[in-house]
Amino acid sequence: MSAFDKLFEEAKAARKTAYAPYSNFKVGAALLTTDGKVVSGCNVENGAYPEGTCAEGGAIAAMIRGGSTKINEVVVLADAALCTPCGGCRQKLSEFASNKQIKIHVANLEGLRKTFTMEELLPAGFELNEQIED
Repeated sequence: MSAFDKLFEEAKAARKTAYAPYSNFKVGAALLTTDGKVVSGCNVENGAYPEGTCAEGGAIAAMIRGGSTKINEVVVLADAALCTPCGGCRQKLSEFASNKQIKIHVANLEGLRKTFTMEELLPAGFELNEQIED
């Protein structure tokens, strides 16, 4: 089974557990870390809609909680023709990407729709300098 296949199945399972009573739009995301772990997340809405958690953010939180810090590959899955990560999630993914060429696969329930690199999704993302000057 390929890395994409594993991530696709994990994102699909995560999507099923999404809590989306307001939008009814369920999303799952799965990440492959540089140390070989697969972690996932789902979107979680709440009454202060649209203040919720995107699937990608949930997966990143699970990754950090599990002790990993870098992403090698991502699948984002929704029941839509094309559901790319939102702007905030693009920045979050960029912060933890092992490099700007990692693959971000966008899929629906039927399979892969399109693959992007991190650089294609966020060509001029915000980057912190290693040193902050006074």
